[in-house]
Amino acid sequence: MTGAVDQSARLAELHSQSFDAAWDRSAFAALLSQPGVFAVEAPDGFILMRVVADEAEILTLAVRPEARRHSLGGRLTSEGVAGAAARGATRVLLEVADDNAAARALYARAGFIEAGRRLRYYARVDGTHHDALLLVLNLVDALP
Repeated sequence: MTGAVDQSARLAELHSQSFDAAWDRSAFAALLSQPGVFAVEAPDGFILMRVVADEAEILTLAVRPEARRHSLGGRLTSEGVAGAAARGATRVLLEVADDNAAARALYARAGFIEAGRRLRYYARVDGTHHDALLLVLNLVDALP
């Protein structure tokens, strides 16, 4: 159990450096205890995913600000997608804020395409709202 607690604490610490509305240790512990949820970790970031039947979801991807723009997000995404495929997923979904240009570019490079939009889904601390873009990657087309 100590390993799971340590992992939850590590993920929460990294997440807090990446997001204004960060998830705490207990949120990560609850997610990691669910069937099909897995994390791919690096010292400066991680990706958290869930696989259910043949579908995977990127729950969150976090990279420390000082480690950004060095391909870590792309490596984590690739490893996470490969891990999802190994667990039986044939497609991967995620939501990203329409104003998050860096994340949108990362996912576009990985082959994700826009499949839908949730209007005004994300509320910002300044009171503004932004749409969530639903992105999908068909693994049957993407993997060799």
